Amino acid sequence: MGRAAEHGRAEYLAFVEAHQHRLLRAAYLVCGNRHQAEDLLQDALLKLALRWPTVRDGDPAAYVRAILYRDAVSWWRRRRRERLSAHPPERAGADADDALRLTVRAALDRLPPRQRAVLVLRYFEDLTEVATAEALGVTVGTVKSQCHAALRRLREVAPDLDDTDGGLVTGVEANP
Repeated sequence: MGRAAEHGRAEYLAFVEAHQHRLLRAAYLVCGNRHQAEDLLQDALLKLALRWPTVRDGDPAAYVRAILYRDAVSWWRRRRRERLSAHPPERAGADADDALRLTVRAALDRLPPRQRAVLVLRYFEDLTEVATAEALGVTVGTVKSQCHAALRRLREVAPDLDDTDGGLVTGVEANP
């Protein structure tokens, strides 16, 4: 392996080390299953490795995010009818944060894939509407309408989220 290839490999490994935890959390929020999130991220990082020489000077994290969300939507389309469980098992000693986390997780599970991806990109990844549209390969108008519909749906399926910390769902919408 030449010096340039070794340097490229080192840069790629440094990127993975620096970003893998945040990307894994985002993948988990989108798909709701730790093992599937790990698989999605592994596939996305493999695709990044294959394109590293052309992607590394741009925004590799955005490239991986786009792969994650597009692959997650494709996976949902293929397995639309499969569901292991609508309710995660309860843990002994769960505190208020765990209860809120479970409520948010259950509410996200009830959203269609594209709406869930839009919310994760906009409010977890803190992307702009334009960056979200680019990551999903849709228009900004689609991002706005999907975000609006998703927040409305969250209020329907988990109205108690509006009562937490000054309105979790309301607070999300207030930060466009």
